[in-house]
Amino acid sequence: MSTPTADPLGDPLDDPLARERTHLASSRSALRAMREDVESLDIKDVTANWVNAEVLARQIDERIKALADLSDTPLFFGRLNYLHAPGAEQAEGAEGEQFYIGRRHVHDGDGDPMVIDWRAPVSQPFYRASKKNPQDISLRRRFGYTGGELTAYEDEHLMDPAEAAATSKLLQQEIERPRVGPMRDIVATIQPEQDEIVRSGLGGTVCVQGGPGTGKTAVGLHRVAYLLYAHRERLARTGTLVIGPNKSFLHYIEQVLPALGELTVRQGTVDDLVAHVEVRGTDEAPAAVIKGDARMAEVLRKAVYSHVSIPTEPVMVVRGSRRWRVPAYELEAIVRELLDRDIRYGAAREALPQRIAHAVLVQMERSGEAPDDRVQDAVARNAAVKAVVKAVWPPVEPEKLVLRLLTDADFLAAHAAGILDEDEQKTILWPKPVRSVKAAKWAAADAVLIDEATDIVQRTHSLGHVVLDEAQDLSPMQYRAVGRRCTTGSATVLGDLAQGTTPWATRSWDEALAHLGKSDGVIEELTAGFRVPTDVITYASRLLPHIAPGLAPVASVRENPGFFDLRETAGTAEVVAACEELLRNEGSTGLIAADARIPALAEALTAAGIGYIDPGEETTVDTRLTLVPASLAKGLEYDYVVLDEPRAVVDGEPDERTGLRRLYVALTRAVSGLIVTHTAPLPTQLA
Repeated sequence: MSTPTADPLGDPLDDPLARERTHLASSRSALRAMREDVESLDIKDVTANWVNAEVLARQIDERIKALADLSDTPLFFGRLNYLHAPGAEQAEGAEGEQFYIGRRHVHDGDGDPMVIDWRAPVSQPFYRASKKNPQDISLRRRFGYTGGELTAYEDEHLMDPAEAAATSKLLQQEIERPRVGPMRDIVATIQPEQDEIVRSGLGGTVCVQGGPGTGKTAVGLHRVAYLLYAHRERLARTGTLVIGPNKSFLHYIEQVLPALGELTVRQGTVDDLVAHVEVRGTDEAPAAVIKGDARMAEVLRKAVYSHVSIPTEPVMVVRGSRRWRVPAYELEAIVRELLDRDIRYGAAREALPQRIAHAVLVQMERSGEAPDDRVQDAVARNAAVKAVVKAVWPPVEPEKLVLRLLTDADFLAAHAAGILDEDEQKTILWPKPVRSVKAAKWAAADAVLIDEATDIVQRTHSLGHVVLDEAQDLSPMQYRAVGRRCTTGSATVLGDLAQGTTPWATRSWDEALAHLGKSDGVIEELTAGFRVPTDVITYASRLLPHIAPGLAPVASVRENPGFFDLRETAGTAEVVAACEELLRNEGSTGLIAADARIPALAEALTAAGIGYIDPGEETTVDTRLTLVPASLAKGLEYDYVVLDEPRAVVDGEPDERTGLRRLYVALTRAVSGLIVTHTAPLPTQLA
């Protein structure tokens, strides 16, 4: 492999770097022309009405945004030279083609491609070609950029085993580049094992187990971008959704998809999905665990259907001078048939009057009448029929149902018998009665129960694809809530069992997929670490035997071992000094500490004149320090990290295993260097 070629003094016309810069300038001009073409579209005479005009105008606006040229983002990052034209017969002497690989497609005025979208089939060898399998590629060229300017290139001749075996310096530099601001895409550095997951089909669910720094979040986001490229029309109809653990995390990742030209993907948390009521209360861990248990689904189902009663009286329908009587046994048969069909409670309730009306129409036809659908609808709206439906299959309000379960011991016992034992029932019962749904101090787990009850009554709308990140922290009932959003679609589940920090944390991905309703999902494991330095991940991995004995440790593939230091300190002044030391380096710095220690550290930083931001806020040139409570560190990353008082992080959780998992998360947030400061002794598991 040839070494990176930097900018020489002077740019002779035959200099390859100059030619590549010329192509970059031409591509930017072509992209600008594409955008101007869309901006100049006149739709006044092509829309039938104002609704069509609004829809088309919105689509055009989205297209204009998608064609934005981000000055600090490389338009293309690689080039492929094919030995033969892709898809053509590989006849001897056939002329190959050259393609520039970038974040989006760009074509010239004649429609000829100048940059190929990284998701196109012709781009795939950029990520997967190797000396063992060149995939008809003679040369793979990577480009180096500084502030959006092309400054270097590096060639890999895949037909030359000696060169193909070398490590890409530009690739390594891109992986290790300092990070300031929100998460960026990894489109230029996707590895073969990551690319296989990214390009897996829309029809199947994929679960990715990945330790810190393996790129699982980026893989999930890039898979969404790929699926939107490969199945644009279908997903435009059905929709896509990215689910993260909290707002800070979502803010951190929100620029990845727009940088890839995708603007239509919704983002939210599980709490956003189930926001049927305002959450103002909290549960003790034992109650939250039981409410999150999958057994609660059966309790709710029984409670909902307990409202159905078997008819014991006939119904008499009067139409004009005629009376039509549907006997009790026939009504009973109709109700039991609807129960046996196992359809939604609300759908069955809507079907019941039509079934009764049909029974009346059968009698009408036997008497010689010829009723039509309008007559059946009129009978279904008859007062006597409506009264039977209200008595036999009354409406159910999910919020009131859950409130009654949590406040009425007898009602809960009647429907939890054989499912929850008496102690479990007592654990989730509220100590005091509540006047109304609005007066209740709902906890997050209660909102999930309401969502389950809502789905029992009326089917939840399904999306085409859902990405669920940091999934290891979800309860079985939360998995069910997410699964309802993709019953007719697929999912990408991302997580790390070793980072589960809730009392109900996932025990196995097979179990998680079952709760999600995707038992046939494929489980993939990423073990190559691209983010966390070798010395840091080696130290953090000491915790794995205690928090996730079956998981393989992450193997860092970074050439730079990183900076790592353990420091015994006398107080916060030395913690602040460590932050000042790291801030002298380029990039971002995070000060991570147990939640209870955050106020004292904030005061110490302010006293020292060091500005800081909260998690999720964007760093600036002047403010590159983020003060991070350990409970919010998951999923975030910083070039340098100061981890304050590991023992306090562990002690801040309800049990030691959860505390050690929280510590594992905090230890693995650094990209380039980590300083661990402590006054109290370190946890023995780190010895």
